[in-house]
Amino acid sequence: MAYWIVAVDDEPLSLKNAREQLNKKGMRVSCLRSGKELLTFMENNDPDLILLDILMPEMDGFETYRELRKFEEQNKKTKTPVIFLTGESSSEIERRGLRAGASDFIHKPFDRDVLVNRIINTITNSKTIETLTEEATLDKLTGFLNKGSGTERVISLCSERSGTLMIFDLDNFKLVNDIYGHDMGDRFLESFSEVLRHNVRSEDVICRIGGDEFMAFFVDITEEEAVRSLVARLNDQLDEEAAVLMGSDHGLPVGISVGCAFVPEHSDDYQVLFQYADSALYKVKQNDKHGYAIYELGDIEKENVDDFDSDLSRVIRIISERDEGKGAMLLGQEAFSWNYRFIIRFMKRYNGVVNRLLFQISAVEEGVILQEAVSSFADVIRGTLRKSDIIFQYRPNQFFVVLPNLQEKDTPGVVARIMNAWESLGYDDKVKIEYRDSFLSFRKEDTKEQ
Repeated sequence: MAYWIVAVDDEPLSLKNAREQLNKKGMRVSCLRSGKELLTFMENNDPDLILLDILMPEMDGFETYRELRKFEEQNKKTKTPVIFLTGESSSEIERRGLRAGASDFIHKPFDRDVLVNRIINTITNSKTIETLTEEATLDKLTGFLNKGSGTERVISLCSERSGTLMIFDLDNFKLVNDIYGHDMGDRFLESFSEVLRHNVRSEDVICRIGGDEFMAFFVDITEEEAVRSLVARLNDQLDEEAAVLMGSDHGLPVGISVGCAFVPEHSDDYQVLFQYADSALYKVKQNDKHGYAIYELGDIEKENVDDFDSDLSRVIRIISERDEGKGAMLLGQEAFSWNYRFIIRFMKRYNGVVNRLLFQISAVEEGVILQEAVSSFADVIRGTLRKSDIIFQYRPNQFFVVLPNLQEKDTPGVVARIMNAWESLGYDDKVKIEYRDSFLSFRKEDTKEQ
């Protein structure tokens, strides 16, 4: 029970009594003689609780309490719980202390067990409140401030300090979710958060404002060279993390785009600065991503010359990806289901055909690591099939493939290309590949049904 207690009382005997009683319970006690001493002490210390006598000369307990709370607010420090001490039996003094915000009230001379129990209860309740408050202000996945609490902090900094307001956007993050699934997407976000956390200082503020968007205020950074160095470092480190998570050959053009506005050069108003940084981010997204842009005066006006055209460009930018990659797309179940249903509706409307294949991979020889073979086969079918084809890993060793507008007679040729590519990997007869197909036609001359 190594709590740190500060006892403030102008009576030496009372301080001695408190120290002896609490030391016996393993608590550390610092003794002070006045409210002024306490305020000076708190500038460099963070005790767990303060025992504060009410009747003291010069500055009584109530005035000391008010000044303490002012100090904590000005310095953005957590409120230290306070228990008032008094030798008076007046209920009015007790009500006044509790109305002021004190955690508890103890009469002198105090009983040791009563004192210890109230201290423990007060500290426990205080830490519980701290935890609940923290949970309400933090984003659970990344550990950064959430949008509400983060915005509040950044608004304050914009009006008080010089620096840079930045908006970070992960490039092509949707591909990570679609191809590797949402669990991988969460891990990727956590990795980016760690990269970002290792590149900020204690006075900087980071918050998550959307799915893959983050906002930051970097105190006293007002030079482009510093921004350039930071963004290059973040992109390099994120690239390394992506290789660890998804393999060095993942092929996804992931990275970070950053829009910036300087404070106070561009403004000290948060709303204006956010709009400026967002406009700068839009420029990066239009120019191959993986970089940064600093707002230039007049950008907003240029962008809004024709709002309707600007909106169209923004929508296309949001839903498009810089690089589709080669071959077919391996999708998670949810994304695959949506794409599959759309393909079927489209083929019904325009009298098309769809071929569907299920591949199964199984080990023939003992000692074959099937997981490696499955991963290799996934790479083969992704690289062999067309960009219009989609793939879903139905089971650990099965892949369901949808081939729009592929005639039934062309199926053997497609399978032959896949098997030729597969045989080049050297698995020989160690692994067996089987497939079944199901052809679906919506053409009037065809009679086949699903």
